[in-house]
Amino acid sequence: MITWRRLDERDFPLLTEWLEQPHVARWWNHETSAEAIERDFGPVVRGEEPSEDLLVFLDGRPLGLVQRTMLADYPEYVAELTPIVAVPEGAMTVDYLIGDPQQVGRGLGPRMIATVVERTWAEVPASTCVLVPVSAANRASWRALEKAGLRRVAEGELKPDNPIDDRAHYVYRIDRPTRPDQDRDRQPA
Repeated sequence: MITWRRLDERDFPLLTEWLEQPHVARWWNHETSAEAIERDFGPVVRGEEPSEDLLVFLDGRPLGLVQRTMLADYPEYVAELTPIVAVPEGAMTVDYLIGDPQQVGRGLGPRMIATVVERTWAEVPASTCVLVPVSAANRASWRALEKAGLRRVAEGELKPDNPIDDRAHYVYRIDRPTRPDQDRDRQPA
């Protein structure tokens, strides 16, 4: 079973360990000093930033991290995205990693993404869709999105997380499902 809770400061050593793993470091390209982890994750943990950092568990054991964000809370990022894809009101985004290298390649990434997206509809009532930009070079990541039910809706240039990558990105999207009673209300009698 996949569950999660908000990341807190006691998780920073585990997060550091994960960010240092080669399969994570390649794409996240994140500094791992205690100061850098505090600087970049501390504000969310303390509620000073509006996004969520979720520590994800598989059957009670730490599996990975999902960052869930309402895009409107980061207008500079919306401005970067809008030349290549429409960003509707209520659009969310997620970023994710599987921390333990022994768990990579087992289909857990798509499960984790799908579970978080599914629960987003209930946990974030204002959410209308999830848009996820991903480096075109990160095949494992965009394949996980596809397996989780997202569809590719755009291609374009965005600033890469890792400067060794080029700017080519794909953008994936999944919309909030309509409720059956909403569909019934729209159909002619």
